Amino acid sequence: MITTKSLRPSLKTVLKASTVAGLAAVMLTSGLPASISQSFAEAVKVEAPSVPSFANVVDAVSPAVVSVRVQSRANPVSEDGNGFTFDFGGRGLDELPDDHPLKRFFKEFGPRDGDRAERGPGRRGPHGEGRLRPTSQGSGFFISEDGYLVTNNHVVSDGSAFTVILNDGTELDAKLIGKDSRTDLAVLKVDDKRKFTYVAWADDAKVRVGDWVVAVGNPFGLGGTVTSGIISARGRDIGSGPYDDYLQVDAAVNRGNSGGPTFNLSGEVVGINTAIFSPSGGNVGIAFAIPAAVAKDVVADLIKDGSVSRGWLGVQIQPVTKDIAESLGLAEASGALVVEPQAGSPGEKAGIKKGDVVTALNGDTVKDPRDLARKVAAIRPGTTVDLSLWRNGKSESVKLEIGTLPKDDKEAAKSQDNQSEESQPSSEQALADLGVTVVPSDDGKGVTIASVDEDSDASDRGLKAGEKIVSVNNQEVKSADDILKVINAAKKDGRSKALFQIEAENGSRFVALPIDQG
Repeated sequence: MITTKSLRPSLKTVLKASTVAGLAAVMLTSGLPASISQSFAEAVKVEAPSVPSFANVVDAVSPAVVSVRVQSRANPVSEDGNGFTFDFGGRGLDELPDDHPLKRFFKEFGPRDGDRAERGPGRRGPHGEGRLRPTSQGSGFFISEDGYLVTNNHVVSDGSAFTVILNDGTELDAKLIGKDSRTDLAVLKVDDKRKFTYVAWADDAKVRVGDWVVAVGNPFGLGGTVTSGIISARGRDIGSGPYDDYLQVDAAVNRGNSGGPTFNLSGEVVGINTAIFSPSGGNVGIAFAIPAAVAKDVVADLIKDGSVSRGWLGVQIQPVTKDIAESLGLAEASGALVVEPQAGSPGEKAGIKKGDVVTALNGDTVKDPRDLARKVAAIRPGTTVDLSLWRNGKSESVKLEIGTLPKDDKEAAKSQDNQSEESQPSSEQALADLGVTVVPSDDGKGVTIASVDEDSDASDRGLKAGEKIVSVNNQEVKSADDILKVINAAKKDGRSKALFQIEAENGSRFVALPIDQG
């Protein structure tokens, strides 16, 4: 039984509780006594790792980076509503097809009229020629203390007068030393008594994906602007030419950054900002820079000769796909397949034939057409080289003297989508296993494709009515019987595919078709 007395706290207990409450009040208002505070753990404190700062790099390289302003007396190649000039191998942006990758990459890459500072009315040329007007602006950087600087070809293309603006605001006239549309590089020269701060090229062998980079340039005409990021990828091909070998970076690059440098943390130039991929027209973290290894040699030639002299083989080439490799008996899909040697070219003189696969140059393995184009271009014209070929199921070697690439020549791997509505069937013969119907050609060369089964492998690989089959496995054919004889011979050799040379109005190409059905 609980009594009332038992529920009453003793005076001693009450006094004890009061004392504790009083102590708590003291603790809350005046802090813990020293003896008590020492018994509690310390507040959380995190030692943050040291974060790299780009300030030292920026301080060192900024004086070497300039803005480039271009004026012209002629209409720009293409303005596209923003006053920015481009030159893609002599063609303007407006001349490129809508689905061309460069049109997508470059369409918005240039300052808008509203982004440029007001420059007032145009001035007349140095010799009293027509009135000059602003046509483009971009970025650049000094590579020597006597005033040589690098920028993009598409920044200065068709320009008549050039001005560089230093990071302290000083404006200096510059003259064009040389430009190269194939790599989109140009060199300007400023004649001034001062010694310019300049930067050096980075060692390409030490540039790795994931390395920090700093981009400095003139986006939207704002002047010296610094952004940072990393190298996202190497060896990017954006379809601008046979020498594409771009670095991809995620530093913020925008209109006006063209020709500006991308630095490593040692203040060396790893690349030259040239293009962006941007569905919206602004930075989305995908920019492309010409590697220092490419730019260094081209720039040296431009300074020395005002132009670039490249080696030339003179053959039309295309990639070796897995199917093509199998049809030719190659162990792997690599090398460059010769579609046609050009008349009078070094390749033709050396006996290179259509259907040959270039597998190595001076013992150095050729990975693909782009790799071959770069290797040949880097060789001094007049040099004798050893070329390894795969021909008729075996390896051969030929010696040839590298020629000089003509100015208007484009040596590139081409993927063509040739179409012709013309079809002249007379005595159709079906090649059911291939999905095509062929008839003899009027000129006696090859056979004309009369029709293509939409559900066939031939249709999937792009064959179209009106095109010609001129050879199969590098053997000329003039009838369906000829084709079937070559196919049967290939089957006896254990091959599951045959290599067809297809000719159309815009050129020829090779296609590997399965031959083991049925």
